[in-house]
Amino acid sequence: MNLPAKFFNMSATSASNGTSTPSDTSSPRKLKILMLHGYTQSGPNFNSKTKALTKLLNKHFPPTHPSYPGGIQLLYPTAPILLLPADIPGFSPTSDPALAPPDAYGWWKRETGGARYVGIEKGLDTIASCIESAGGIDGVIGFSQGACCAAFVASLLEPNRESAFALQRVKNPETALPYPASFTRLKNEIQQGPLKFAISYSGFYAPYEGYTAFYEPKIRTRILHVIGSLDSVVEEERSMKLVDACEEGSREVCYHPGGHFVPMGKEYGNVAVGFILKCLEDGKKKKEESVEDMDVPF
Repeated sequence: MNLPAKFFNMSATSASNGTSTPSDTSSPRKLKILMLHGYTQSGPNFNSKTKALTKLLNKHFPPTHPSYPGGIQLLYPTAPILLLPADIPGFSPTSDPALAPPDAYGWWKRETGGARYVGIEKGLDTIASCIESAGGIDGVIGFSQGACCAAFVASLLEPNRESAFALQRVKNPETALPYPASFTRLKNEIQQGPLKFAISYSGFYAPYEGYTAFYEPKIRTRILHVIGSLDSVVEEERSMKLVDACEEGSREVCYHPGGHFVPMGKEYGNVAVGFILKCLEDGKKKKEESVEDMDVPF
């Protein structure tokens, strides 16, 4: 599997950019979170926009944490599709090209006049490569297009999701997206399991019929949906369609009084951290209960 062209990796103890090397399995366990930027952003750009959240996460998951003695590791991959000025919303042919963002990338581009995502396979493969190079992840946080993609990742890593994709290929062979081989390798080669949590900032549902398998059956991964009440880029209706695509007991919704951005005030940062802590604690309890319920040969 090829490594992504651009990758930004940040942990509680170190930070680096460039390509990533495979995770050292002998090092202390880390809480690994995949951070997916929005359309027209990049990994380093998203890192700079989430500094306040990073600070809170490092505070709650220091290298002395009992469950994660290696601290926290945030993975900031850059999407593979370099956007041209014409791909950027609001940019017109008469605009000065110098006004276009210098490092603008997307996980895919929406088909002109349609709902299909051009390049989605390449975007998902880049993410799978990032996960593999890190030796697996525990959760994912995404913004806007990255939040839509975060829901894709959570769905793909759930058990038996392959069957849903196979069924859709039978129903709609011309349009249905096949289950990505790169995610099959993640499950088989590094034993990547279901995510413990996901956080969606300004996320949305992908309406194209070829992507139905992401949402049917509904996503079971615990997801916190953070929605801006003044968001004029991703309307509330689109975000709520993603909420509805998640199982009722696995979804939470939080509104902030702002627009299309990741709210970095302490109040909303604490909501995100609190959600992660709760998901990890609930997962730990379930694991302990399953061990207690095991039959013993005596």
